[in-house]
Amino acid sequence: MIIYGRNAVAEAIRGPRAVERVWVGERGPEPDWPSSLVVIEAGAHQLADRCGSTSHQGVVAEVEEFGYSDADSLLSESDAFVLILDEIQDPHNLGAVCRVAEAAGISGVVIPRHRAAEVTGAVCRASAGAVEHLRVARVRNIADYIDAAGKAGLWSYGAAGEADARWDSVDWTGPVALVMGSEGRGLRPRVAKACDLLISLPIEGRVDSLNVATATSAIVYEAVRQRSI
Repeated sequence: MIIYGRNAVAEAIRGPRAVERVWVGERGPEPDWPSSLVVIEAGAHQLADRCGSTSHQGVVAEVEEFGYSDADSLLSESDAFVLILDEIQDPHNLGAVCRVAEAAGISGVVIPRHRAAEVTGAVCRASAGAVEHLRVARVRNIADYIDAAGKAGLWSYGAAGEADARWDSVDWTGPVALVMGSEGRGLRPRVAKACDLLISLPIEGRVDSLNVATATSAIVYEAVRQRSI
């Protein structure tokens, strides 16, 4: 698997994945990289050709494939906080959401196996390497997984712009799951129905919605605030 970007590569080197080799541009390797790391000098065009992007920041790496976690294991924690994503398709959105999730210390992120972005080099770059330290699981059916979460004792809150309940009026303490919908469409009907309660963020300006990563951040940190009291 090819990843790129200084933070993404640096976190991969720090994380559990094996890093096979790193290609660097003019800035060269970082001084704290292990001496055993295979580092190859390359020009900017060579780096772009290797990773398929000009956003490489002078660093590209070949690493082992991303290891997805077991989805059921995320539900077994006594104080689980799971983020469930319903068909987010933009890799940059998935990466940004994963960065928020890792920074907030949640149990893990669950994504669908089909019709959704998966962890790629672009997602690693957008997450600033956060995916290297975050459990990400894939499931066949999101609604079924929400049902399984309920049976495991988690209360599921789904984010929906039309919901009456405010994001800060509900109880985020204890085992919970936050379910976020896809870009534009939001939660699919069956997924929304599987949630215990739908919640919304207030929109006071002229735009009628928030980017999914921005909305996730606002809701997650309200949960973190409540859970830290």
